[in-house]
Amino acid sequence: MLKNPASSDMVAGKKAEASKRKIFRLNANDKYFASIFLGPSLFLLGLFVFYPMFKTLYISLFLTNTLGHTTVFAGFSNYAKLITSPDFINSLTVTVTYVVAVTALTLGIGLLLANLASKKLPSIGIFRTLYSLTMGVSVAVAAIFWLFMFNPSTGFFALISNALSMTPINWLTDPKFAMLAVIITTVWMNLGFTFLILLGAIESVPRTLYEAADVEGASPSFQFFKITLPMISPTLFFVSTITIIDAFKSFGLIDLITKGGPTNATNMLVYRIYKDAFYSGNYAKSSTEAIILTVIIALVTLVQFKFLERKVNY
Repeated sequence: MLKNPASSDMVAGKKAEASKRKIFRLNANDKYFASIFLGPSLFLLGLFVFYPMFKTLYISLFLTNTLGHTTVFAGFSNYAKLITSPDFINSLTVTVTYVVAVTALTLGIGLLLANLASKKLPSIGIFRTLYSLTMGVSVAVAAIFWLFMFNPSTGFFALISNALSMTPINWLTDPKFAMLAVIITTVWMNLGFTFLILLGAIESVPRTLYEAADVEGASPSFQFFKITLPMISPTLFFVSTITIIDAFKSFGLIDLITKGGPTNATNMLVYRIYKDAFYSGNYAKSSTEAIILTVIIALVTLVQFKFLERKVNY
């Protein structure tokens, strides 16, 4: 018996339409469940991230009283006054110096230690543990430890100076050495995380590449620059981005070790924001500084992704 082609087409069309309705219902259910699961996270994100951000931007356009309440609309005059202030320029210079030094030393030393720890040497596991111990140290404990280390009378560096018959350095009271002390402390704190991430990346490089290089007689330095670095470049890019952002936001060690001193030698932007808000009660000024710092971090990150990511081998 011959089938009617028209009826077959109708049946096929009805099946297709029913299938579309089913897919639509599934998509609607997916959106419903997605809203349920994402709702709490979006609410908390809006409450603790986006609302404070827009509130800070709003306050930066006004003058405020000591309670933080807006009084007079100032527009962008707060920004104009701030970027021409010598104190702010000093804090910006100090911050840039700190960020560059911390990033370069953290990545350089972390990469060196990770490369050494990847070698098959006796008792290398002990050194791996020692290198990564700083990940379990809190900011407060690190500050106490380094305050003792930098003590000009009984600290570790003072003992070395006395043993060498040298005058001990006043690390935390001399403007020439206070920034160096903070940089050393921060690098020591960051090394554990950087070391572990880079070590994992190096150990994931296929060993066959090194074996082929050994057969060709390539030197260890050639293997490091031509094999290791290109293969771990995505991880290196990630670590550098995280390190730079964290350096811009450094607060705890500054507050516990130097409190921005001496003579504003370590008064970085984040600590300046804190002091202007909670010491001076100038919330408009601190909000303006916070917005400028946010813009600086965003621009630096954008430049990284725009130019440095091109050199990353995925």
